[in-house]
Amino acid sequence: MLFDLPSDDALYDALVARDDRYDGRVFVCVHSTGIFCRLTCPARKPLRENCTFRETVGECIEAGFRACKRCHPVQASAQNEPVITALLEQLDAEPHRRWSEPDIARMGYDLSTVRRAFKRHFGMTFLEMARQRRLREGFETLALGGSVLTAQLDASFESSSAFRAAFAKLMGCAPADLKTDGHMRATWIPTALGDMIAVSSATHLHLLEFVDRKGLPAELKKLQAATPGGLGIGRFAPAEQAEAELADYFTARSARFETPLAMHGTDFYKRVWQALQSIPAGETRSYGEIARQIGQPTAVRAVARANGSNQIALMIPCHRVIGADGSLTGYAGGLWRKQRLIEIERALRQQAA
Repeated sequence: MLFDLPSDDALYDALVARDDRYDGRVFVCVHSTGIFCRLTCPARKPLRENCTFRETVGECIEAGFRACKRCHPVQASAQNEPVITALLEQLDAEPHRRWSEPDIARMGYDLSTVRRAFKRHFGMTFLEMARQRRLREGFETLALGGSVLTAQLDASFESSSAFRAAFAKLMGCAPADLKTDGHMRATWIPTALGDMIAVSSATHLHLLEFVDRKGLPAELKKLQAATPGGLGIGRFAPAEQAEAELADYFTARSARFETPLAMHGTDFYKRVWQALQSIPAGETRSYGEIARQIGQPTAVRAVARANGSNQIALMIPCHRVIGADGSLTGYAGGLWRKQRLIEIERALRQQAA
């Protein structure tokens, strides 16, 4: 078991309520139909006596159950919604397009449905995602030595002030403040679960965060202030290594990270982060278990604070910490993303087995 499951009665209540806290991490096997489903499946709910609960897709299949064709439990939940798939394909095809709500309506989609679907699965609207994609184009132009004006045009921003404001909101500084010769440099890394910003020196990775994390601008400002000459923009070897390892991770080839990391925190925080790194991919721990592991069983709240202060996502796997009852708990990158990371790592674990 990866965590102590609640009672079957509690899980059945979650099934009836379509409680997404366990989505993708506990599955219901319905003996009357031979089907297994997510707890959020929209199908008519089975009787309690026909249900058992298992922790992994592999266990359900081994027990002789078939995957539900409505909730597709072996896929990422976002892939089940055609509107998401269609709009993401359009975004890939036209990354420079200045998307608007009338554009979406002309494609025949209900605006409120699209908004809810993207917020539920990605923590942002489709329009916010499209704007972020355009901003990436401008960032990469700057990283190659292009001017701010060229970056603005490549990002399809009509107004230079709007581009500078969007850039500053993300990076915590104006685009002109990032030089290409800094001692530490910021790099934009696209991933399957959203774009990330990496900051590295010539020898170590200092920060790795999803660009939509609310605390990212403050973290970047802190690094900016602590770096002689300020942050630059561009690539060092640790960021390139991180990008290659993330590509292997998101394609379920490897969960092994060997990029050298620089941890900025107190000795206590570093002990917590080292404990997080010791959790094997595909497994989870509670805050209490981490506190006991570092020899301070009463420091559960302090462990939670250290977990939330981690600024090297994935490689210091704070997403592997869950509630004592097995439910997903707060994650700065969004609970939808935490769920998907756990699903990816379970796939890796099953492959290894």
